[in-house]
Amino acid sequence: MPADAAWTLEPGAILLIVVLGGAYGVRVRRVRGQRDGVRGAPTIRIAAFALGLATLVIALLSPVDRLGEQAFVMHMVQHVLLLDLAPILLICGLTKVILRPATRRLTAVERAAGVLAHPAFAIAAYVAVMWVWHVPALYDAALRSSLVHIAEHVTFLSAGALYWWHLLSPIRSRLRLGGMGPVIYMLSTKLLVGLLGIAITFAPEALYAFYEQRPAIWGLDPTEDQALAGGVMALEQSIVMGVALVWLFVRMLSESEAQEQRAERLAE
Repeated sequence: MPADAAWTLEPGAILLIVVLGGAYGVRVRRVRGQRDGVRGAPTIRIAAFALGLATLVIALLSPVDRLGEQAFVMHMVQHVLLLDLAPILLICGLTKVILRPATRRLTAVERAAGVLAHPAFAIAAYVAVMWVWHVPALYDAALRSSLVHIAEHVTFLSAGALYWWHLLSPIRSRLRLGGMGPVIYMLSTKLLVGLLGIAITFAPEALYAFYEQRPAIWGLDPTEDQALAGGVMALEQSIVMGVALVWLFVRMLSESEAQEQRAERLAE
């Protein structure tokens, strides 16, 4: 059966992307018009945010969304875009200066949230979102009901944003991970989610009735499609973990060097 690769012009997704892009554009224009100028909103940060918005377009509006209803592997691609790539790029597009008007509010929200603002909760939410939504009954329900599907996307994007905020936020939080904390944070999460990918890849039979009942596309039977989807999840988690750990190591070295230079200046 030929695949349906039409675009999905979902109003809610379009509104989200337009609001995010509009708010960011207005703030960047103000920052660049002030004394902070380009330093407050570097071009590379703007490019990262633009790529984040483009990732949301790919995940929610492009043929990826429609193909996700026909092939498990494409639905998995959509999931990893919403959980990892889009939040990473959007947060990397922020700076302290861009966030300055909201910094006090964010700090107040963090204090009011209590345990919900702790990195341990972000780990639990990230892992739970991946495992719970891949329970066959819930997964099939999301594919059969547009409302459940929207809820699934909202939780993926929310959990991803919370998780990556603790690692990439330009604001120095009282709960900021230090020392080996970021490494433990990454390893514990990515290993637990990677195990889910491996379990899906090597499951002896198809787990999701929805795809079993759909006509196959690209010559993939349900078991092959499922194995490919699990492989995408496990591989993506490994790649993201590897890149993030290298970045964290470089950041730790630079911060350690900066602290040593400050100590030397004070000693002099």
